[in-house]
Amino acid sequence: MSPGAESEPPAAATPPRTPATSTPPTEQRIRLVVLFGGQSAEHEVSLVTARHVLAATDPDRYDLAPVAIAKDGRWIIATDAARALAAGSTGLPDALPTSGSPTEPSGALAAVTDEPVVVFPLLHGPLGEDGTVQGLLELAGVPYVGCGVLASALAMDKGKAKDMFSARGIPQARHVSLHENDLDASAIADLEAALGYPMFVKPANMGSSVGVTKAHDGDELRAALDLALRYDDWLVVEETINGREIECAVLGNLEPRASLPGEIRPGAEFYDYDDKYRSGAAELIIPAELSPEVTGKLQTMAIAAYQALGCEGMARVDFFYEENGRGLLVNEINTIPGFTPISMYPKMWEASGLSYPDLIDELIRLAVERYDRRASRRRTD
Repeated sequence: MSPGAESEPPAAATPPRTPATSTPPTEQRIRLVVLFGGQSAEHEVSLVTARHVLAATDPDRYDLAPVAIAKDGRWIIATDAARALAAGSTGLPDALPTSGSPTEPSGALAAVTDEPVVVFPLLHGPLGEDGTVQGLLELAGVPYVGCGVLASALAMDKGKAKDMFSARGIPQARHVSLHENDLDASAIADLEAALGYPMFVKPANMGSSVGVTKAHDGDELRAALDLALRYDDWLVVEETINGREIECAVLGNLEPRASLPGEIRPGAEFYDYDDKYRSGAAELIIPAELSPEVTGKLQTMAIAAYQALGCEGMARVDFFYEENGRGLLVNEINTIPGFTPISMYPKMWEASGLSYPDLIDELIRLAVERYDRRASRRRTD
């Protein structure tokens, strides 16, 4: 919603005409609203992700409608992106433009159409991946791809997610969650005693390693805390794990399944933002070189972590693997993971036998299945 509109009623009051169902007529296309951009520090990542999803989606099955959220919160019917798509998916720019006609969320979601509607949110980070947009889509009464409100909020808040893992007995690294009001004179000494150096400092609600620092001493720790506080007032500080970084993709609603795992060998001291999106120095190994026993255990733990937060649709579960120590440790869950064809989540499914276009189809099917299941319980007649 555009700035200054806080006093207006929720813009989701006018739902799309035809919510999708799990068994639409075979000749009827689904109107797929691809929602991208957003207000977080991961805005640019989303522009690239959306470009690849639009290029890979079958136009014979889907009526594609790109909708952008600008950095200032304005919703935009992305006419320039739609025009580029109409000219052929191979002509799309590397990152989708957010230019077009400003609108309200209701206008973006309720365009006049007789086609079933599904929304595919590709919004990384806060105000997109954290349950806020998911809540709006629930109010709008449309199916959407990915996790619901609670799971999205829990996964985005690293501290709360770790609390849930602890409650389920899921192994993880030693960590401390703290608010900016907790950073008194004794905070540095308390963190040093609890975790030792080096340690990682992270904003609790952020992704793509934005605001993450590895601190080797007191001065670096103070600077790391200051940096993380630019992005969030809640922080997570973790011990350093001397282990391998393994990831696993999970897909499904009530009966999720796990992909073959992949391994990341960072090109930098840790897998930071530059390593993920700029330098290309990180080495991605899919499938990870693990024994069948460890692979099976990792897949079981990935599903357990997924279900601990109540995830549905999709999520990527990240692990550390201490081969000669504690074994597998869950690090975090990403509910809208990187989703370009060369991102870990699609590549792990490709290695598991599910192609990028088929993965998109399956996510849309899962969105519709969940909508139908929940809609049957919301009826009051």
